[in-house]
Amino acid sequence: MDQANTSEDESTKDHPEEHPAIPPGLSDGETIELLWQLRAQRRQASPKLPETVTCLAAPDGSLLYLVGTAHFSDSSKNDVATTIRAVQPDVVVVELCQYRVSMLKMDENTLLKEAKDINLEKVQQAIKQNGVMSGLMQILLLKVSAHITEQLGMAPGGEFREAFKEAGHVPFCKFHLGDRPIPVTFKRAIAALSLWQKARLAWGLCFLSDPISKEDVEKCKQKDLLEQTMSEMIGEFPALHQTIVAERDIYLTHTLRQATRCVEAPHNSQKVPAVVVGVVGIGHVPGIEKNWDKHLDINEIMSVAPPSQLSWVLGTVIKGVMVGILGYTCYRAGRSIGRVVLSMPPVQSFLATLKPPPA
Repeated sequence: MDQANTSEDESTKDHPEEHPAIPPGLSDGETIELLWQLRAQRRQASPKLPETVTCLAAPDGSLLYLVGTAHFSDSSKNDVATTIRAVQPDVVVVELCQYRVSMLKMDENTLLKEAKDINLEKVQQAIKQNGVMSGLMQILLLKVSAHITEQLGMAPGGEFREAFKEAGHVPFCKFHLGDRPIPVTFKRAIAALSLWQKARLAWGLCFLSDPISKEDVEKCKQKDLLEQTMSEMIGEFPALHQTIVAERDIYLTHTLRQATRCVEAPHNSQKVPAVVVGVVGIGHVPGIEKNWDKHLDINEIMSVAPPSQLSWVLGTVIKGVMVGILGYTCYRAGRSIGRVVLSMPPVQSFLATLKPPPA
């Protein structure tokens, strides 16, 4: 897949315990042939799949099995595992970008703790990565996720970790990240809102506290929980829905179509139709179906407009307040500590961002 237009990908390693014992003395070519035959035997010709799975065909005969999930659902994890085991895919694509790939390899307890913990370090990282306004909006959305995590006692992204694990059990299966980079999404979303709309959205996110149960999550198998929560709050902000949902539908469709190109059989180098499993929030499924046969150009939805002068002024004020709080804390703690803190590279980098943008 073209890295200029898609998220980076990584191949999973085979799990030896999932494969039969390789007879000693086989050449590399014979071993590859054995594993290729094993996968062919496991692949079901007419698999019986969950109702959340949609099958889409490419012109070259490749097949995409699109699994629509709810991000805090145990049954979604089961749907993903069932699908991958049944179709033995060449490629698995998930609704993640490189900025969120760390959740694939973290254990559940660590993720649960991380998802609940919104601290100063996360705020600074979000602002450094996305800019002031986009970074603060990301923190507010993380607060929504933390609220759901607290209510359910479940870490987000379980279906993606399940996909990563199951892909590793399929010989020759590759694992791709299919979502648009999150900084692009947030920056385009913020740019689409007026200052008043940003304030209203932030207010709604700050005071979100409705109780959520696991039964509520399962009811949302027809619409991703986070996207449903967002849609209820941003119904009057169509531009925000366009950037967060519709544009990502286009991007996900593009990466999924890239994945469903014919693959090369490793034992004889012949091109054969690919079998692909895509794992996305169920709210994206209708958009992907709608865009599947369309000509798509993702260049437009990858561009980010430079910040306006008003945004820079507002960002400078916010940063000034944060630096003031830091300086006062250093003063209270003592001059020597203050000098040490202010000499730290992260603080120096932060202070450097206060320089005005070039004219």
